[in-house]
Amino acid sequence: MLEDSKAFSGFAVPDVEKAKEFYGKTLGLKVSEDHGMLRLHLSGGNNVLVYPKPNHVPATFTILNFPVDDIDQAVDKLSKRGVHFEIYDQLDLKTDEKGIMRGKAPTIAWFKDPAGNILSVLESEGNGH
Repeated sequence: MLEDSKAFSGFAVPDVEKAKEFYGKTLGLKVSEDHGMLRLHLSGGNNVLVYPKPNHVPATFTILNFPVDDIDQAVDKLSKRGVHFEIYDQLDLKTDEKGIMRGKAPTIAWFKDPAGNILSVLESEGNGH
């Protein structure tokens, strides 16, 4: 029944304007706004809906992943744009000083949007995203 539906994902933020600034300017994504909601236009024709929710509670899991060819380059460029990468030092979750978890596939680095939602950049083995 839904096999031909053009499904899309969405997530909440408390402030759509802050989200528009972060996703559009800081991350450099193409964004559009309509009826108080934000649409992220991702590579490959995929869209993600960002909608306002005043009592928003950030997700405790990664809501959006960005595959990249070179994770060090992506982390460096995003850091220069003011993105702060999370540092983890747990038994099964350890990152280096740049916030990159290496040695497990995929090599990945997590960061948060202004609403506290968790995002990542990840580099797949052999760049087979």
